[in-house]
Amino acid sequence: MSRRRGRSVGRVVDAAVRARTSHPAVLPAYWWDGHPNFGDALTPWVLARYGIIAVHTSPAAARLAGVGSILEQVPEEFDGVIWGSGLLHGETTRIPRAPVLALRGPLTRDALGVTEDVPLGDPGILVGRHVPRLRARWRLGLVPHGFHRQEPGLQEFSARTGQDVTVIDVRARPGPVIRHIASCSAIVTTSLHGLIVADALGIPAAWTRRQPDLWGGDFKFRDYEAVMTPGRSREIVVAPDTTLADVLAGTDQAEDDARAESVLRLESTIPRLPVSRDRPWRAFAHKGR
Repeated sequence: MSRRRGRSVGRVVDAAVRARTSHPAVLPAYWWDGHPNFGDALTPWVLARYGIIAVHTSPAAARLAGVGSILEQVPEEFDGVIWGSGLLHGETTRIPRAPVLALRGPLTRDALGVTEDVPLGDPGILVGRHVPRLRARWRLGLVPHGFHRQEPGLQEFSARTGQDVTVIDVRARPGPVIRHIASCSAIVTTSLHGLIVADALGIPAAWTRRQPDLWGGDFKFRDYEAVMTPGRSREIVVAPDTTLADVLAGTDQAEDDARAESVLRLESTIPRLPVSRDRPWRAFAHKGR
């Protein structure tokens, strides 16, 4: 069994157990699944907590576009629902047949030409509904994007700050990564979903840019923060002389009202997701490639 197929089978079992039925709701969905990354895998992780099996499929065959900067990958004729997705670059994009249930942020909304009042926020913000903040074991969690695992500046910062700082591997499954983040007093990240999960758990956080720059630059951060911290950015610079105290001073929480509104409005869309009650094994066996 391939690693990807094994992950899909695991999602079926997980959602079926949570739904307490052998026929839970099934939803063919698209999210980026090209390499292990907990943020991309939040679509099935979150939906499983609501009794929905998200079966990974191609953009053309999907009935839902989920978490991530994936809307440039969706064909113009896509007619599944868009649920909290975002754009990568922010260029004008048209997907006119797709019902929009939620979008990551107002920059994506404007680039899509969506004029109606749709819920804004990344579905990863729902993590806080299902995982508590844990007793802090580290003063700071460092969450490098996969591009930055070996980035010299972050490695040097981690080495000189010692046991107060833990490095969180985004290649792990969502559950372990979320619990690792939940065990930190603060987070600094080059991964957007490191920031989102910290916000979901009420943990002060900041983000920083490193080389190589991420595809799309800072668009996705600006899009998301326009919802959670409107009018201000939590971007910080981690320089060779930056201390742990400097980084901690630059972290901050999402605004409580903004987070609460996003959570409630995103949850209100879940009954509208186009699920079926087909046998999950049949849906898995016939999923689009």
